[in-house]
Amino acid sequence: MKILLNNREEEFKEESITVNEMLILKKFSFKMRIIKINGTLISKEKYNTTFIHDGDDVQMLYLMSGG
Repeated sequence: MKILLNNREEEFKEESITVNEMLILKKFSFKMRIIKINGTLISKEKYNTTFIHDGDDVQMLYLMSGG
């Protein structure tokens, strides 16, 4: 499957994966993040049950604080 991940084309051998599986495959470990699939915000509680499919547009933003 091919998706857009943060405006870059990414390819996975699976036909669909959960948000949590994508985080593991891409080694994204930062805890404070926002994930949207096709413009829809995905809550952290739904990472294991929300699937990413071929052609989806996935945006992941890291939340940072500073001063």
